[in-house]
Amino acid sequence: MPSYDPPAPIISGLRCRCPRCGEGKLFRGFLTVAKECDACGLDYSFADPADGPAFFVMTAVGMVVIAVFTWVEVAYHPPLWVHFVTVFPALIIGCLGSLRPVKSWMVASQFFHKAEEAKFSSLGAHGEGGFGLRHKPRD
Repeated sequence: MPSYDPPAPIISGLRCRCPRCGEGKLFRGFLTVAKECDACGLDYSFADPADGPAFFVMTAVGMVVIAVFTWVEVAYHPPLWVHFVTVFPALIIGCLGSLRPVKSWMVASQFFHKAEEAKFSSLGAHGEGGFGLRHKPRD
């Protein structure tokens, strides 16, 4: 099996490329993660960023656009239609333009840091695993 020197998550993320080889495409649609890398064959079933990318993108873009909106309003007092013509397109273009690279970055970070869903060894066994009170069983 070939050895890979994976690129940093931010590099493969911004390029929307495979987190292992840095060459294969990560997406098969706008935001749909492919089943596997077309260059090295890495199975992308581990990739589950859920709603994280959308939250981070909407928050960051929203803060920047609203800050600019507020500054323009205080400094120039433009008519309301100017805000409608500039703010909404800025929000939409900013979110759609950055969502794909941020999602790719989060998938690459999951691969790089070997992130997976939490597993509890004492799930369903109350009092085991050091989380419960220790007492003697009744006779």
